[in-house]
Amino acid sequence: MQQSHLKVREIKLSNAEFLPEIVKLMDEGHTVTLRLRGFSMRPFLEDNRDKALMTKATNPKVGDPVLAEIEPKHFVLHRIIAIDGDNVTLRGDGNLGNEYCTLGDVKGAVIGFYRKGRTTLDRTDGWKWRTYSFFWTRLYPIRRYLLAFYRRIWLKLFNSGT
Repeated sequence: MQQSHLKVREIKLSNAEFLPEIVKLMDEGHTVTLRLRGFSMRPFLEDNRDKALMTKATNPKVGDPVLAEIEPKHFVLHRIIAIDGDNVTLRGDGNLGNEYCTLGDVKGAVIGFYRKGRTTLDRTDGWKWRTYSFFWTRLYPIRRYLLAFYRRIWLKLFNSGT
């Protein structure tokens, strides 16, 4: 049996170039798996470690993690914290401030996450994600201190970061 030796080449694109193509794929009905970049969903999700399985957003609700375009070609993967008519308020789990868009700017809905190199999906409708979400969203008033502890102590002790 003949083996072909394929040379794999990795290229990096900016989110402004790459994510509009991902949105097109989701609009065509495809699901996509996207490696996460950034720290806005800490402590549950880490930069360049975890992946999100997404599909086109059809009926976004408060509490859902979504891919949204908050400015032209500027995308974030954050949780919806409020919907008022057509206006959507977003906040990353690792963020203290809010970002805003409209319902039409919500491009992708997260089905689940592949965390810590695992091949099993932590579904956003599963007990694990719902339990985490329930507690973490209610800790908003003290989140600043929890995130500081996580960054300054937890990551250094357990090397669970990037």
